[in-house]
Amino acid sequence: MVRLGIPVIGVTDMDRAVAFWTSALELVAAEEWRSETWCTLHHADGSGRALGLMRSDSPPEPRPRVHLDLFVDTTQEQQAEVERLIELGAQAVDWDLYPPDPDFVVLADPDGNIFCVVDLSRAPSGSGRPAS
Repeated sequence: MVRLGIPVIGVTDMDRAVAFWTSALELVAAEEWRSETWCTLHHADGSGRALGLMRSDSPPEPRPRVHLDLFVDTTQEQQAEVERLIELGAQAVDWDLYPPDPDFVVLADPDGNIFCVVDLSRAPSGSGRPAS
């Protein structure tokens, strides 16, 4: 039976991407399948794979159809995490598609891949948590 694996991000600089994403999400780089063109990042608690990084020569999409959403629980946590991620090498994105009073902030990783930091306390569901 097929099952969902892990999200994979295309990167141009593997070492820089490993440094950013391991620090951003408290992940660890695994030796599993590691090469110059691939690195699997695992959860630091040993609970398994979290993210794949793959060498890519294609440019990042300015409006990707698929992207990562990183969740936080409060507006204050969102502000702090956005600042922390920018200090790690992320860039603020001048996003022209924000809705009024957005619950998310659009950033780009050091390779230019778009991702969002979502404040679940302001999520459109109104409950503050995604439905399970």
